[in-house]
Amino acid sequence: MEMNAMRRRCVFFLFLVVACCAPGVCRGYNITKILAQHPDFSSFNHYLTVTRLASEINRRDTITVLAVDNAGMASLLAKHLTLPTIRHVLSLHVLVDYFGAKKLHQLSHGSTTTSSMFQATGAAPGTTGYVNITDHKAGHVTFAAADDSPDAGASFVKAIKEIPYNLSVIQISKVLSSPEAEAPVPPPAPVNLTELMYKKNCKAFADLLRATAGVQKTFDDSVDGGLTLFCPIDSAVKAFAPTFKNLTAEHKTLILLYHGVPVYYSIQMLKSNNGVVNTLATDGGAAKNYNYTVQNDGEVVTLETRVITATVKATINDADPLGLYSIDRFLRPSEMFKIAEAPAEAPAAGKKKKAKKGAETPEAAEGPDEAPADDATADSSDAAGKTAGLWMAAAAAAVVAAVAGVV
Repeated sequence: MEMNAMRRRCVFFLFLVVACCAPGVCRGYNITKILAQHPDFSSFNHYLTVTRLASEINRRDTITVLAVDNAGMASLLAKHLTLPTIRHVLSLHVLVDYFGAKKLHQLSHGSTTTSSMFQATGAAPGTTGYVNITDHKAGHVTFAAADDSPDAGASFVKAIKEIPYNLSVIQISKVLSSPEAEAPVPPPAPVNLTELMYKKNCKAFADLLRATAGVQKTFDDSVDGGLTLFCPIDSAVKAFAPTFKNLTAEHKTLILLYHGVPVYYSIQMLKSNNGVVNTLATDGGAAKNYNYTVQNDGEVVTLETRVITATVKATINDADPLGLYSIDRFLRPSEMFKIAEAPAEAPAAGKKKKAKKGAETPEAAEGPDEAPADDATADSSDAAGKTAGLWMAAAAAAVVAAVAGVV
């Protein structure tokens, strides 16, 4: 009986692990949706969105948001600051560490100093982007910017949402005051994308943008709202040229837009966060995702499309609102190309396979991972299902093996 009980507990625990870690089950958070459930924070939520801080918060693994209600935001808005300056002020309210209500009341030595996203961007001189947190007597907790008087700090009001130890959204009594964060931000200089690419071994890709109707304009129009562009180096474009030449006009446009992400990501953000990103080719109302996964291993950042993996080679421009980086391969969306599989056996001598009419031909230099899809817009859901199925089968096998070890 005791052995059977142990077996049941083991099976239950292992299946919990499988359920929590299976693809598609463990989901991230969305700060906009969280705050949308609390109308008193609609102004704070709005400015997180328009300053593009919301997307950066969602990309972080560990974060604390010091939210201010509509009444508290009024004093900030009355100063009529520019949007870039408001971004600096609000980024001071995003701490790059986890502070739930319990942790706030158990601070070592009664106080701590932590970095904010304002400090992490490099825009804060010295240590002015740090926030001092103090746990006073009777459980009173205050927050103050490092360049402001502690007496002028804001008080902890309540916890709004906690996901230990990833996300904490807490209410504070007022906007943090910081002379450095409120300092005027000079407007960004005009950006010429193709000129930047010409200087950094991306001339061939810039020429493709210019030659493909509407694509360069789409990129240029996206810069002000935040843009990250990955441009293949000239040798990568040359290797892909035979395939690109055979694409339809529609697919030429889509594959070029696939290299742009409509959010600004600094190189530091790319190196410190993993996750799926949408692209300028993504259509929210369509079944085609046109996205890929950003991965990092130390200082190395890769883009994984499930067809190929490209590596970020150099930073061309890293200043809000534009992140421009060169990569070593031309990105291939799984919506256009078959997901990489083991190479099939060579056909018998004298029996050559005929290529399907209209199928895209991959460049020979890229090797067997470039098998094109039979349909240039083939949906990748079947392959995703196979991947998930293989993962679950492996997990089930692990459960069985573990149980057998207990018996």
